[in-house]
Amino acid sequence: MQPRNMSMSGVVDLAAVKAAGEAKQKAEQARAEAARTGRAPAGGARLVYDVDEAGFQQDVLQRSTEVPVVIDFWAEWCEPCKQLGPLLERLANEYAGAFVLAKIDVDANQMLFQQFGVQGIPAVFAVVAGQPIPLFQGAAPEAQIRQVLDQLVQAAEQQFGIVGAQVDPQGAAEQAPAAPAPGPYDALLEAASQALDAGDLGGAVQAYKNVLSDDPANPEAKLGLAQAELLRRVQDLDPQTVRKEAADNPADVSAQIRAADLDLVGGHVEDAFGRLVETVRRTAGDDREAARLRLLELFEVIGAEDPRVTAARTALARVLF
Repeated sequence: MQPRNMSMSGVVDLAAVKAAGEAKQKAEQARAEAARTGRAPAGGARLVYDVDEAGFQQDVLQRSTEVPVVIDFWAEWCEPCKQLGPLLERLANEYAGAFVLAKIDVDANQMLFQQFGVQGIPAVFAVVAGQPIPLFQGAAPEAQIRQVLDQLVQAAEQQFGIVGAQVDPQGAAEQAPAAPAPGPYDALLEAASQALDAGDLGGAVQAYKNVLSDDPANPEAKLGLAQAELLRRVQDLDPQTVRKEAADNPADVSAQIRAADLDLVGGHVEDAFGRLVETVRRTAGDDREAARLRLLELFEVIGAEDPRVTAARTALARVLF
């Protein structure tokens, strides 16, 4: 199969990715302006916030696909809560967006209290990719809490590719002008896109890497690079042979990874994700890690905001924890 015959239609729309990148830049500018003026930006930059049952879906489950959410179950009458709560809030600010802290008053939110199976308070849980993870109960020492939080942040990044956006809780942006946005890269990105369409995968990869060397967070370049590398991996594969090998050898992790790549190129996104999640579920060690890493790479091809990625992250969390 030749690269020029491959279609990514329905998988990645680079025009949409470009629009998403522009929206991201606008959001970053809004956050900088909010920090300069002392106003809290809408939504994502809150590091500590109260959550009730009505807002749990959006403020905890949905947000946990973007950043680890630590939950502090507390009550006004709980004396240990009065010691732990301020400590957690201070750490949330100190970690500056590596996680966020959601505070739940158990007296006012009995349903959430029961759903998490909390035995006593204070109790601290985390939610990553929609999956609850018990952390500790009681007013633990600060050193122990830091260790738990470090492990949580590391696991969220390494296992799910979830990294919280850096937030300046002290509004330091007010003291120094924001750095100018890198770029523009319209010409480079257009050249990369044309190379991709022409089947010049090596040229496309290099063009996207040139952008990323100057602007590592550029969303269009990140997704374009992931797409180009995917097409390069499958360009010499015979689809019929690959699918037969995967069907005949379900325990062959390499075969499943190759088949998942072809699934994604063919636009079968859920099939690709499901295949790799199932491979992670039934494997261990290096095999499991290989399947998990390839799944994270395919997430990059589709984009973090796509609901299919959100669902797959949740499914991955279920089989890992």
